[in-house]
Amino acid sequence: MRSVQLRQWAITADLSTLRDRITDSAERAGLRGRRLDDLLLAANEAVINVLEHGGGQGTVSVSHDGTDVHVEITDAMGRLSPLDARRRLPGADASRGFGLWLIGRLCDEFTISQNPGHSSVRLRMRIASAPQSALEPVFS
Repeated sequence: MRSVQLRQWAITADLSTLRDRITDSAERAGLRGRRLDDLLLAANEAVINVLEHGGGQGTVSVSHDGTDVHVEITDAMGRLSPLDARRRLPGADASRGFGLWLIGRLCDEFTISQNPGHSSVRLRMRIASAPQSALEPVFS
């Protein structure tokens, strides 16, 4: 199925407005409930990384293909590499460094691409989750 571009925005320090825009776009694509919350938290973490470590500039785009919602966060530094998508849980004494690890746990797919001058974090979340019976055991 062909991907439909919903919206694209510049990253700013106004995280509340950016979260509202991502939420609106993902809801229009059909994403709801906890899956929407998880995607929103993952996107927020990726945007914060751009603001703190990625040069403070970049874009967020949201698209869907009828099956999945895709969020792409691109920075202006290019420090992240594909290997960063496999980040391990930071040690018990760490006060930072949990963002990429958390993103990898929240989304159905999380990839990073690196090109000269920018890195792109791609998040994918399936619109329809597995049926409830497939998620929880049934007791009679």
